[in-house]
Amino acid sequence: MFTNPYAWIEESLTTIHRADWYRSVQTIHGLPGATVLLEGREVINFASNDYLGLAGDERLIAAAKMAIQELGTGSTGSRLLSGHRELHRDLERAIASLKQTEDAVVFSSGYLANLGTITALVGKRDFILSDLYNHSSLKNGAILSGATTIEYPHCDIEALRIKLSQQRQNYRRCLIITDSVFSMDGDLCPLPALLEIAEEFSCMLLIDEAHATGVLGNTGAGCVEHFGCTGRQLIQIGTLSKALGSLGGYVAGSKTLIDFLRNRAPTWIYTTALSGADTAAALTAIKIVQQEPQRRAKLWQNIAQLKQVMQQQLPKLKLLPSESPILCFQLPSAADALTVGQQLKHAGIFAPAIRPPTVSTSRIRISLMATHEPTHIKKLVEALSSISTQSN
Repeated sequence: MFTNPYAWIEESLTTIHRADWYRSVQTIHGLPGATVLLEGREVINFASNDYLGLAGDERLIAAAKMAIQELGTGSTGSRLLSGHRELHRDLERAIASLKQTEDAVVFSSGYLANLGTITALVGKRDFILSDLYNHSSLKNGAILSGATTIEYPHCDIEALRIKLSQQRQNYRRCLIITDSVFSMDGDLCPLPALLEIAEEFSCMLLIDEAHATGVLGNTGAGCVEHFGCTGRQLIQIGTLSKALGSLGGYVAGSKTLIDFLRNRAPTWIYTTALSGADTAAALTAIKIVQQEPQRRAKLWQNIAQLKQVMQQQLPKLKLLPSESPILCFQLPSAADALTVGQQLKHAGIFAPAIRPPTVSTSRIRISLMATHEPTHIKKLVEALSSISTQSN
């Protein structure tokens, strides 16, 4: 006698609840920004990846509206069929200019960019080495590729070298994949060392610049520019949905690489092209990044201010090492993280709990924006101080 084949789903949900891993959406109303309306009340927003505060910028909104009026709401097909518009190439040229690469190609999301690129570059006869803390899109791209994949300890160059010296000779191609800014910790990959080891062992190197584009580097080009590695041979992937305030993903690199991906990346070939509105908004955002460096400077001023105040006033809240707008402090359990997240929300602060399986240890994740004011940072520190006092 067969049992109900769907019964396991409810049992799995019960386990998720029991572990305090259950997730549900929190509805935000109105425009995104440094303050938002959450569940009917205004809160200071420290939960957003909108690092430059462009997602609600009037110039991006105007560009998106104009694109809708000219091109409609949907692109109607894949880029190779009916979905290609000149606006897509304008954006790709702008990304290549920002990243100082020969060319770029735009995908409908950053997740799709990673899946499509990794599966196009390597297969069953190949080898992937992946940082343990990599984003889900990198990890799943490796799985889908069919390549033999090994995770190396987070940012551990020596461990990576050992694994390559032991196994590189057994495979046709080798691809090292890493985030440039690790989204749940805020630290940076050791890019110069990774480039050296990739060259030594004849490996391709792919870095995901999702949380670095628009934020790091003298011109906002990302981690590659930050480390002075512009022009080096590697594959740069990123998103339009964070500092660029829109939606979509990109790959930037050599003309040969980009031409190959247009012919072999399944998540570009077989999916609907990015809408005109998203494309126009991202193109406008890149222009703002290039023309308004003071916006990025204000972001870094806010980061420095919060770090300094927390170190002075909240020494017991040990921040994880970070060189980005992402600041995290760990908590003993998922239940503790949920409690602190709720206490912050009651105090008018939106800074969510991050729990397993997303991360190995539960934490509160704070994301800073260029549009945060000193009063916002002051209120965050006051709320954290009050919670810390209550727990002692």
